[in-house]
Amino acid sequence: MKTTTAVAISGGVDSLMAAHLLKKQGHRVVGLHFVTGYEKQVPDIGAIAGQLDIETHLLDLRSDFSATVVDYFIRTYRDGQTPNPCLVCNPAIKFGSLLSAARQRGADRLATGHYVRIQSDADGTVHLLRGIDPTKDQSYFLAFLDQKQLSRACFPLGEYRKTEVKAMAAAEGYRPVTHSESQDACFINERSYSDFLERHAASLPEAGDIVDRQGHVLGRHRGLHRYTVGQRRGLNCPAAEPYYVLQLDTRNNRLVVGFKKETLSRQCRVGQVNWIQPSQQMPMRVDTRLRYRHRGAPSTLQRTPSSEWVVRFDEPQSAITPGQGAVFYQQDEVVGGGFIQ
Repeated sequence: MKTTTAVAISGGVDSLMAAHLLKKQGHRVVGLHFVTGYEKQVPDIGAIAGQLDIETHLLDLRSDFSATVVDYFIRTYRDGQTPNPCLVCNPAIKFGSLLSAARQRGADRLATGHYVRIQSDADGTVHLLRGIDPTKDQSYFLAFLDQKQLSRACFPLGEYRKTEVKAMAAAEGYRPVTHSESQDACFINERSYSDFLERHAASLPEAGDIVDRQGHVLGRHRGLHRYTVGQRRGLNCPAAEPYYVLQLDTRNNRLVVGFKKETLSRQCRVGQVNWIQPSQQMPMRVDTRLRYRHRGAPSTLQRTPSSEWVVRFDEPQSAITPGQGAVFYQQDEVVGGGFIQ
């Protein structure tokens, strides 16, 4: 009997080829596309289904997505931090609500077009590994999945490079129905994050002072939600060298800025840690990625007597941003991750 695998169909080349590869492997493939309520228009998923000759379903996840992902996005900005919606969407929506819908339709697993790999031990333990394409590896975004979710996950593209996937799609004559690449906030249709927040958030910080670390007033900001740690552009504070955002002081509604060297830090605190591989021995040597495009920095992770997680870097790191994910690697494997405090 064929294994039934559901594929999260976005309409782009990656999900299309994930479904194609599974069909070639002999799976019975079911396509699932979920509606968030923030699309400019819903892609013609039927066009993908026709090309692949698979059964497809359109799922309404508007309520789940708004309550889980969008509310988190707005709340995090309001708290003076910088969110990463994919880190929340993947465990809660794709491998939460969507995986449940797939199981209800008789699927054993849910496949996506992420460029990552998984390997399973004889005892069923699943390991999450980088995709082989270093320019497209998306393991960072899946650091908050647990063993149960990973045991039901399938990533057909992890062994391929993006250029290979596009070439295979062209050779098969497949035509994606959407050509936009996935991004950190797929629900943003406005010109900027701040425009989205001003349209959807009930209340946001008002204008306030821009200050240096000594408290000297250098200018005025237009609302803290418009800024993130490490930002240089848009400060309008002339000086001998550029200023960078160091901190969003929500208590006093102040934007704290400094020079490039002041953005460097040797450590950070991390909360809400998720361990993909349990029973970790501390202190632990890891490469810590501080954001998606960060290469990962050699570091030591340990737990303090007050039960806080602290990452100490071998070399100072620039613009460590509260709200972003700190993802822990040992060689190619993701062992866990948390949110920078």
